[in-house]
Amino acid sequence: MNKIDASLVICPHCLATNRVPLARLGETPRCGKCRSPLFAGQPLDVDAAAFQRHIGAGSLPVLVDFWAAWCGPCKIMAPAFAAAAGMLEPQFRLLKVDTEREQALAARYGIRSIPTLMLFADGQEVDRLSGALDARGIVDWARRAR
Repeated sequence: MNKIDASLVICPHCLATNRVPLARLGETPRCGKCRSPLFAGQPLDVDAAAFQRHIGAGSLPVLVDFWAAWCGPCKIMAPAFAAAAGMLEPQFRLLKVDTEREQALAARYGIRSIPTLMLFADGQEVDRLSGALDARGIVDWARRAR
């Protein structure tokens, strides 16, 4: 099986890298190390280390919501981002980064307004968008930007 035939999927629980055949991505794959499901249809709330692991070692496009608990638009968009995870997985990995908890990460990526969505592919930023969207808007933007 070569790189084209499989995706490298990072386990949301133990952060192990799993090679999953493309044809089996939609079959509820489990981690080879901890046996946990690789997808749950929900975004993952991550710290800087987990963020870097998903961005740097996985081969799925990664959609990140930079947010904060005090932000009204972030709270409004949170259910839409969760719904988008259910529509975009397993072709995308969705992450949430709390900019208050991970200030260095937010500074590294120049996050100046929240919510900000960023799409990464092959470890590189592909696109970004600031402001709240509904679930359909998130899904459409991610698929276009990919």
